[in-house]
Amino acid sequence: MSDEDKKVPTLLDVARSVLWAMLGVQKSKNYERDFKHGKPSQYIIVGLIGVAIFIAIIIMIVKIALSSAGL
Repeated sequence: MSDEDKKVPTLLDVARSVLWAMLGVQKSKNYERDFKHGKPSQYIIVGLIGVAIFIAIIIMIVKIALSSAGL
């Protein structure tokens, strides 16, 4: 095992993992690191924040589209 496999994921690592999971891709090395060394609560919290940001962006896009369409 390399040092990379043994380290606990940082907040940035967690955010990257959640982003790649939302896109449906993930390196197997990172996937294994997440399950071996990551805390589920970190991934849940970052995932919920990511989903909230995604929903907010979609709402903003819809509002802009509706306002420019005159509806």
